[in-house]
Amino acid sequence: MLLVVGLGNIGARYEGTYHNVGFSVADALAERLGLSFRENAGIRAFEAEGNVSGKKIRILKPTTYMNLSGECVKSAIAKYKAEPKEVLVVLDDVDLAVGVTRFREKGSAGTHNGLRNITALCGELPRLRVGIGKPHPGEDLAEYVLHKVNKESASLLSKAAEKAAAGIEKYLADGDVEAFTREMNTNA
Repeated sequence: MLLVVGLGNIGARYEGTYHNVGFSVADALAERLGLSFRENAGIRAFEAEGNVSGKKIRILKPTTYMNLSGECVKSAIAKYKAEPKEVLVVLDDVDLAVGVTRFREKGSAGTHNGLRNITALCGELPRLRVGIGKPHPGEDLAEYVLHKVNKESASLLSKAAEKAAAGIEKYLADGDVEAFTREMNTNA
């Protein structure tokens, strides 16, 4: 099984913002697999589930808002009896250039409050970071991540979401974490 958790904030106010890149990857993956989301109030998420090469996949978009993402992840891990290696958190990262992807099996949460909350409640989990670039000098980080994605970044982030979705699908099919790491950490 693979439990993919795309981080973001629910609601029209947050659609198309830099902080919702995790939701964009979740949507791209569900679309690739022909899956639809439905609300699962028990784990506080929108959830899509299916199979790839005989392996179960669950794609989550937490409804807890970003800073409390760990509550959803903790509930899902308990409900589905997922091992840490069976979870993949997908999130935005201001320390990577726009559209750059990086996979790590563990590491620091950095400035990301959603990942901090997940780590506090669930421990370190594998994560796929998608770069959104840094705010302009003097611009508040919280304001930046909640801005709508600009036109220049939109194309790069769309390509990154597709790359991530394709990589996750391939990883689920073949289980090769080394190949997945190389693919996600190569940005052409």
